[in-house]
Amino acid sequence: MPGDRLTNEDRQQIAAGLAEGLGFTEIGRRLGRPASTIMREVTRNGGPDDYGAQQAQAATKQRARRRRRAQSPAPPVGDSSHGRDPQAVQNLTESFATLLEQQGMPRMAARVLACLYVTDSGTLTAADLVQRLRVSPASISQTVAFLEQQGLLKRERAPGGRRERYVIDDELWVRSTLASLQMNDTLVAESQRAAEILGAATPAGARFATSGEFLLLVNATLRKVMEQWQQSQADRNAGRQS
Repeated sequence: MPGDRLTNEDRQQIAAGLAEGLGFTEIGRRLGRPASTIMREVTRNGGPDDYGAQQAQAATKQRARRRRRAQSPAPPVGDSSHGRDPQAVQNLTESFATLLEQQGMPRMAARVLACLYVTDSGTLTAADLVQRLRVSPASISQTVAFLEQQGLLKRERAPGGRRERYVIDDELWVRSTLASLQMNDTLVAESQRAAEILGAATPAGARFATSGEFLLLVNATLRKVMEQWQQSQADRNAGRQS
């Protein structure tokens, strides 16, 4: 069937067809396969001039083994301090990452943030994240840049060392909210400008005007919440010092 994987016998017929000088379409017709399947198989295994059935079969098995190794689950690396169950911490990390992803955060960003969030120090290096998440350093670098832009973490260098480490703290969601406020301010200004250009009395202009009004209300509410939070933190600190 066209959806099935190519077998060793299929590959032998492909090699025989190429030797006869047949095109991908004719070989595919004989095998009951799309021409595109034959073309990909031949292209990834040496091309029409160097294709060999046995070599192609061996290369396919090797690629399958590499994929299985890459997809193998990472071992538990949960925090065992304070008498914690490492597997329970690992499960918590995964469930929290899933929750963040469901809220709209990109999957890798959610996984990185969850790893940081469950640590007591709130600090991990790129090497730590690579080990825990079984991903490439490039993936970590790109994800950290995204999270930093969103105000969800910051970079710092370990004292006396060259390694960068990534840090979250108790102000994580405060910084995120501030970033949202700034973005909303930009959207409000652009919505007001669009309403003027399109005409507030037109459907398109009214749509922008309504959006701007809503975002203004959202920002006013968020700023009140921020003020209340800052006051509660100040009162708490004052109580600790007295």
